Amino acid sequence: MTGTTGRRAGGRQVIPRPSRWSAGPGAPWPIGAAPSLGDVLAAVPEIDRPVLPAFPNARPSAVLIALADGVRGPEVLLTRRSWELRHHRGEVSFPGGRMDPGETPVETALREAHEEVGLEPGHVHLHGELEHLNTVVSRSYIVPKVATVDEALPLVGETSEVDRVFWLPLAELTRADTYHSEVWGIGPTDRTLHFFELDDETVWGATATMLVDLLRRTLGVS
Repeated sequence: MTGTTGRRAGGRQVIPRPSRWSAGPGAPWPIGAAPSLGDVLAAVPEIDRPVLPAFPNARPSAVLIALADGVRGPEVLLTRRSWELRHHRGEVSFPGGRMDPGETPVETALREAHEEVGLEPGHVHLHGELEHLNTVVSRSYIVPKVATVDEALPLVGETSEVDRVFWLPLAELTRADTYHSEVWGIGPTDRTLHFFELDDETVWGATATMLVDLLRRTLGVS
């Protein structure tokens, strides 16, 4: 089938859809909802869950979901991976990566954010974490750490893997023309994927799943 029409441009990202897929449920949150930074932080649990991958040989990772208050409310820090990479090229993601031996998820998230975009750990205030995420294709086990910085700092990519660094208002994610979901595959092995089509980027995959988790918690929807 063809994709959904009437949405924002979505940038250059090419989605590797399977031959069998269908449109999924619409946004579970109120269209146009605009949470405050306080709303977001109040909804983020402060607990430190143990790292428990769901499958053998998973690669433990951590990402930093950094938030700052902006003119339109809370903004989240995102990066776009280089188009020159072999894997996940051009995809939007949070700063983060593999956990080094002996590292905690917090240490990994802070180190990766510093290495990728130059965010100094001293500017970061940790608040909690979202649901841990197991990814099928890359066999990663991701711990999303939620934090704030005092302002949306003008950051740039510090490695060749990062093409772009930007702050995205959460209000952009709840616009009527931005979110949709798709069901990939059929039968018992199908799975629902989330997509946020922005004017110049498409956020999908694990990053979109974590943003959906954040919005569901913040806006009190199941």
